[in-house]
Amino acid sequence: MRTASDYIEMKVPAKPDYVGVVRLTISGLANRMGFAFDEIEDIKIAVSEAVTNVVNHAYTDTDEDKGQVRIGCNIYDDRMEITVVDQGKSFDVESISKNLGPVDGKSVDQLHEGGLGLFLIDTLMDKVEISSEAGVVVMMTKYLHRDEVEEHVDRISPAPSQ
Repeated sequence: MRTASDYIEMKVPAKPDYVGVVRLTISGLANRMGFAFDEIEDIKIAVSEAVTNVVNHAYTDTDEDKGQVRIGCNIYDDRMEITVVDQGKSFDVESISKNLGPVDGKSVDQLHEGGLGLFLIDTLMDKVEISSEAGVVVMMTKYLHRDEVEEHVDRISPAPSQ
């Protein structure tokens, strides 16, 4: 059965000022779930990219006051599913997917936030699904990889007798 234990939803204006707010909220949820630091960083970057794509591409200048980004987050025992939704102009998912690949001769340090887009999101998350039926929906999944040894971490081995 695929039932989320919790569902959190936010709706923010499609403005750069709110990208950090969304990133911090999702980061807090991932931390609460027990994701490792590196995994939380990956989630933060992917969410930032998805929201930045909405801010930069979904709405025209005349839409700025109407533009909203809806972020939904399903929390499961073993994963987090984050959905970023806009009602702006759609794009052709097929043609963009064909063009995913290495970044043309630039190091990661030379790329600004939003510059890696779907390639980065796809690389950082375990599963990414995109729909452009009405606006654009990006659903990103990150699985919680708990260490098998975790349940024994608090046990202290007795010191050898001399």
